[in-house]
Amino acid sequence: MYTPYHTSENQKSAGIRYEHAKVKAERYSGYQLSMAVTAFVVVSLFAFSAFAKAAPESFADLAEKLSPAVVNISTTQTVKSEQGSVLPQFPPGHPFEDFFKDFGGKGKKGERERKATSLGSGFVIDTDGLVITNNHVIDGADEIYVIFQDGEKVPAELVGRDPKTDVAVLRIEPGDKKLVAASWGNSDKSRVGDWVMAIGNPFGLGGTVTAGIISARGRDIRSGPYDDYIQTDASINKGNSGGPLFNMKGDIIGINTAIFSQSGGSIGIGFAIPSQLAKKVVTQLIEFGQTRRGWLGVVIQNVTDELAEGLGLGNTDGVLVAGVPEDGPAFKAGIKAGDVILKFDKKRVRETRELSRAVAETDVGSKVKVQLWRNGKKITKTVRLGELEKAETKFAEQNGKSSSKAVTTSVLGMKLAAVSAKLRDQFKLSDDVEGVIVIDVAEGSEAAEKDIRPGDQILEVQLKPVASVADVKASVKEIMASDRKSILMLTRRGLGSRFVALSMEK
Repeated sequence: MYTPYHTSENQKSAGIRYEHAKVKAERYSGYQLSMAVTAFVVVSLFAFSAFAKAAPESFADLAEKLSPAVVNISTTQTVKSEQGSVLPQFPPGHPFEDFFKDFGGKGKKGERERKATSLGSGFVIDTDGLVITNNHVIDGADEIYVIFQDGEKVPAELVGRDPKTDVAVLRIEPGDKKLVAASWGNSDKSRVGDWVMAIGNPFGLGGTVTAGIISARGRDIRSGPYDDYIQTDASINKGNSGGPLFNMKGDIIGINTAIFSQSGGSIGIGFAIPSQLAKKVVTQLIEFGQTRRGWLGVVIQNVTDELAEGLGLGNTDGVLVAGVPEDGPAFKAGIKAGDVILKFDKKRVRETRELSRAVAETDVGSKVKVQLWRNGKKITKTVRLGELEKAETKFAEQNGKSSSKAVTTSVLGMKLAAVSAKLRDQFKLSDDVEGVIVIDVAEGSEAAEKDIRPGDQILEVQLKPVASVADVKASVKEIMASDRKSILMLTRRGLGSRFVALSMEK
């Protein structure tokens, strides 16, 4: 506090003015502080409000509304097991002969049938009685039952199943029971960090509710060709397979399918099939009893750095065509082995999984533009897609046919020879295999590191077909004389083919 002191009149006047100015300044500073505190409180309340909105205070209302749509799936399966094969045999009249007859009889092999049961979860998707679950829950089942929360147990029939996405559709007769159905949501709109709720009905104990967030999208867990899982930290345990994953609107954005665990219990890493993938599969299973996926008719592989250098690509985006079966859609459209698919139906593709899913989700018979990289240029081909399921059936039916003198040579750690009757028998090659075959691979060579094995066929060298050992040697010699750092070889093993890039040693 300022205290005036005795001075001349001018000094007193100046001191009074100073005191007034200081009091005014203190009042202004207090006003600023008050405004700052107010602003802080407002911002804090807004932030808290936003957080409270994102993190529900309770999931009780959602759980109460949605739990009746979640059911337990119970299956029984007849399993045959051998018995009696380990029992000793005794000569006639031995004291133990009659004793062991009661346990399978004289050591003879026999079969004993037993009933195996399994439990999973599912959910009602239609009040007429359609139920969704995982394929692995009902796979091999002789009998399937749906058990509701009130304990009512009804038999179910299989409408259709798809092992590739692990989805199955069941149908029940609701009778007088009023079913509660859940509804699909759009998983593509879900983001990492969004709250989700998983409901299961494991072990027939009744509904189990867990909550968490989406921790990742687009996970590939190597379970099938169309893996695109939602990863969540909501607890998913054994028996929850086939149950729904809900967003905060109460819409299904996923089907809980798998967990990552070394102990068998939940460690906070669960995986769900996204609804956008499951919905189309379910629709086809209901309509046709099976899936009807688009088929491009190519054998594909990802582009590595070595392959990109050999093909003259600036990056590893795109999918390399390693084989084109004759009479397939791609073959008819003029797509060749060695082409790199950059776009499918105007959508960029960066890896095989993206292309496989894009093709599968396109309607059979559709005309689609495919952008390719060929010989350093971009070209476009129009392909009319076939049906994958028909192609797989035809291939299975057909899978079930010139010998020449063996001439060998060693190239890049591989010992090569022309196909002969002896080599055909040695490596169990089909009758249509001709040309050049790998008969040995040097230990520690790059060819061995790239998983080239004896019995593999060499189809092309640097995108040029080779029919003899001499063709391979000539092509390798030509490439070694150039400034290329690697050489591309198209190999075939059994029914699959792939490109391999081997470094050039000058």
